[in-house]
Amino acid sequence: MIITSLVFFVAGACHKGEKSYTYETAIVKKGSIINTITATGTVEADTTVLIGTQVSGVIKKIYVDFNSNVKKGQLLAELDKTPLQTQVQQAQASLDDSKSEVEFQTATYERYKALLDKKLVAQADYDQVKYSYDKAKANLKTAQAGYDKAIVNLNYASIYSPIIGVVLNRAVDQGQTVAASFSTPNLFTIGNDLTQMQVQANVDEADIGQVRTDQPVSFTVDAYPNETFKGSVRQIRLQPIVTSNVVTYTVIVNAPNPEKKLMPGMTANITVLVQKVDSVLTIPGKALRFTPDAAYLAEYMKNNPMGQRPGSGGQGSGGQGVGGQQGAGGQGAAGQGAGGQNAGGQNAGGITPGQGATGQAGSGGFQGGGQTGKKPVVVWVKTADKVHRTRIATGAIDGSNAEVKWGLKEGDEVILSMTLAGKSTTAAATPAATTSPFMPTRPGGARR
Repeated sequence: MIITSLVFFVAGACHKGEKSYTYETAIVKKGSIINTITATGTVEADTTVLIGTQVSGVIKKIYVDFNSNVKKGQLLAELDKTPLQTQVQQAQASLDDSKSEVEFQTATYERYKALLDKKLVAQADYDQVKYSYDKAKANLKTAQAGYDKAIVNLNYASIYSPIIGVVLNRAVDQGQTVAASFSTPNLFTIGNDLTQMQVQANVDEADIGQVRTDQPVSFTVDAYPNETFKGSVRQIRLQPIVTSNVVTYTVIVNAPNPEKKLMPGMTANITVLVQKVDSVLTIPGKALRFTPDAAYLAEYMKNNPMGQRPGSGGQGSGGQGVGGQQGAGGQGAAGQGAGGQNAGGQNAGGITPGQGATGQAGSGGFQGGGQTGKKPVVVWVKTADKVHRTRIATGAIDGSNAEVKWGLKEGDEVILSMTLAGKSTTAAATPAATTSPFMPTRPGGARR
């Protein structure tokens, strides 16, 4: 937690005119840095199966309804089997005819073969008999395949559940005709165990680089606005989804549902925890962006030579910064150093003087070096009635606070903004009245 306060005193570094400033400050305290990303998605069952039929016919009987719990192999519906049974009978007749033909051709073939061995029949007659025998055996195989196919189609008239689950949708009614010509008609939609759901979230391409598997996820649904559900990232799919030139990626989130409150199709607003750092020193990001006004900064540089400025880093690259940490080093007496500034206002350390007369923080984001691994940045610290600058190293940063690696200690007071107390406002002079030459004047209006 960051505690801010307003402090009013006479600036000791600016004796000229004894200017008084009001400071907005914050106390450095231990806290947490949390970074999250948000997305929307849809709650779905882990496995959803569309049950169809491979044969055409009339629905004779339906054994389940919406929300019915089913087991694997359970009979769901039956089609009218009359035409399919007729096809089986026709195939059986063809098979029997082929078997009879094979028996006859086999006997003829054996007889002619014996006669050919004794040179009692011509070779041409034997060849014709052998051809008829081979053809009969091929026809038998064809008839057998037709019979097997008719049996399979008859079995397809009974619709069974392939998984254990719940009937989410029933798309047909008893007596309805279904035609399986070019595409398989869907009869039922079955979802597996609804105590374990998943969320298919669409994450923007700008955020997908921060998502990792097993990251904790919290989400809400409109049906239970005051309840937060927990889960974790299971899968990050590589296939992009492009909608109106907006690229998103599908992230699958595990969603335990022991109370079965979540239903398929619900819209989920998910929050993925991508970074969390606990028990670290934190300061507001506003402190990283703060810079005093130009007049105050110039007077500070004048009254605090390079070697005497707190946190200036000393001479050269081996100087010691605030808190005993290695400074970035200043070059020469003119104040040209990383984070240093001479009286003429030359900037070499990411500090931009002249941020308006009030010295408010700029709007351009955190100061350079605010991200982890960057070079140190400068903040302004108030100690009793004195103000000085200090170099710090930052770590994790969220939208409002930053982690302090070194340079500050718990209880230090950093400046967020400053204003000149009692600043007078000069009223603008009232412009003289003017008369348009195109406007008519009252008679005698020009006379006094």
